[in-house]
Amino acid sequence: MLNHIVNLLKGQVTGRVESGFPERVLNLCAEYGVAFWDLTWESPVSFTFTLTRRDWKRLRKLSRRLDCDMTAVCWRGAPFFLGRMRRRAVLCMGLAACLALLLWGSFFIWDFQIDGNETVSDQEILRALEKCGVGFGAFGFAVDSFELRNYVLLEIPELSYIAVNVRGCRAYVQVREAIPAPELVDKRQPGNTVAAKDALVTAIQPWDGEKQVLPGTMVKRGQLLIAGVVQNDFGGVRYLRGMGRVYGRTWYELKCQVPLTVQEKTFTGDTALRRALLIGKKRINLYFNSSIPGDTYDKISSWEKWRLPGGIPLPVTAVTETLRGYTLTERERTKAEALRLADIVLTARLEGYMEEGTVLRRSLSCQEADGTLLVTLSAECEEQIGKLVEMPVEMQEDIPKE
Repeated sequence: MLNHIVNLLKGQVTGRVESGFPERVLNLCAEYGVAFWDLTWESPVSFTFTLTRRDWKRLRKLSRRLDCDMTAVCWRGAPFFLGRMRRRAVLCMGLAACLALLLWGSFFIWDFQIDGNETVSDQEILRALEKCGVGFGAFGFAVDSFELRNYVLLEIPELSYIAVNVRGCRAYVQVREAIPAPELVDKRQPGNTVAAKDALVTAIQPWDGEKQVLPGTMVKRGQLLIAGVVQNDFGGVRYLRGMGRVYGRTWYELKCQVPLTVQEKTFTGDTALRRALLIGKKRINLYFNSSIPGDTYDKISSWEKWRLPGGIPLPVTAVTETLRGYTLTERERTKAEALRLADIVLTARLEGYMEEGTVLRRSLSCQEADGTLLVTLSAECEEQIGKLVEMPVEMQEDIPKE
C-alpha cells in the first residue's frame, strides 16, 4: 500500500512493448536496474508493464538501439494531474481556496459527540455549553476544559463530571451523571404519620413512634396511624419522629368520556418540496415563497449534515421540508376503539394517583349517551398510604439524644 502511494506521488506509466524479441527489453531493464511491475503478456511479441515516470523516460532512451515499439497506454499520479491543471488557473485557484477554507474551518467546532448521559438530554448539555461560549462555530483552541467544567457543573447540578476534548472540528463531550444523595432525616423534629387517603390497613411498620391502628382497620384520610408523641416510663412525654410505612387496600372509581365521532386527516396527494442550507447558524432558503400554502398542510422536516470522506463534518446542513396537503373528514369511532382509548387514559390516571402500590383487581364498564361513550374504571389496589406530617412543637429537654 505504501509503495503504491509513493508511486502515485512519483507518477507511473503503463506502457506496451511490441518487438520481434520483446525479452530484450526485459533484459535491458535487468541490466540497468529499471524496476517494473504488473507484467502482462498480450502475445508472443508484445506485453504491457507498469513503471515510474522517470524510469519510463530512461527506458525509452535505452531502447533506441533495439528494434521495438514502446507506447504509453495510461498515465497516473500527481505529476500528470498537476500538469493537466497547469493551464487551468481558475480551477487551481478554486482548489487552493477550498483547501484553505478546509484548513481554516478545521480550527472551529462544527460537530459535538456526547457520551455518558442517560437522564440529562443532549440539548440541555449543548445549551449549557453554548452559554459558556462553546457552541456551533466556536474556536477550538480557545476551549479550556478545566474552566468550562466549573461553569457547566453549576449550570447542570445533575452532572458530577464533564470533559470537553476538541479534535479537529469535532468536540467530544464526556459526562458523568451525579448519584442523587439520599434525603436526610432530622429525627429531632417530631412528627406523626397520618393516612393520605381512605383505606383498609393491611400492614403497618413503625420505624420510630407508636402505631395507633392494627391491620384490618378502616381508616379515613388524615387519621393518625403512627404517633410521634408517646409516654415514657416516668409518666412524661417523649417527642419522636413518628416514621414508618403503612400499607392499605384502596378503591378507585375513575370516569372519562370518549366521543364516538372523530375527525381524521385524509391526505390529498398535494405535496410541495422546499430546500434550504444551514451554513453555520445562517439559513439560506433555496425557494422563494416561505409561507405555507394553507392551514391544512403538514410539514415534515429532515436534516442531513454534509461530511467529507472519512466522516469529517462540514459546517453545512441540508434541510428538506415536505408539505403534504390534507382534508379533515369525520369518522365514526367503533365502541371497541373508544373503550381501548379510555382504558389507556384511565390506567395512566390511576398510576398517577398511586405513589407506591399495585393493582389487585380492575374492571371496565361503559355506557353510550349523546354520541359519547362514558367509561368507568373500578380498581382495587394495595399501596403505601402513610404520610409524615411534622409537628410545630418546641424541642424539650426530655428528647432523647441519639
